[in-house]
Amino acid sequence: MAKVHVHAGDWGKGAGQFTFGSFALPKGGWGGFEGIPASQLQSIEQATEEAVKRVGGTVGWGIVGATLLGPVGLLAGLLAGGRGKDVTFVAVFKDGRKFLGTTDSKAFVKMKAATF
Repeated sequence: MAKVHVHAGDWGKGAGQFTFGSFALPKGGWGGFEGIPASQLQSIEQATEEAVKRVGGTVGWGIVGATLLGPVGLLAGLLAGGRGKDVTFVAVFKDGRKFLGTTDSKAFVKMKAATF
């Protein structure tokens, strides 16, 4: 089981998980989780300024920046992202929903493999 922290997107913010090839993402509002098989992933890529803009546009970039300590904090975090064990990523599902999340590097590789 790998922890997935949802920062922004079509699910509630907070802690989720990735286990046995499925995501459990927070619903938000009254709580609870939504289970989604990794086979429903359309794409998943490490978050960069370009990836965030492509997925969310300028508005998405503003949300991401505000969520992660402002744009300067986000950019610094992304540039330093390769040095740690955590990976911030953008996941897009086949139904069009998406989220910005963080998980450990081993879980990210497993998630990425689900798109091949």
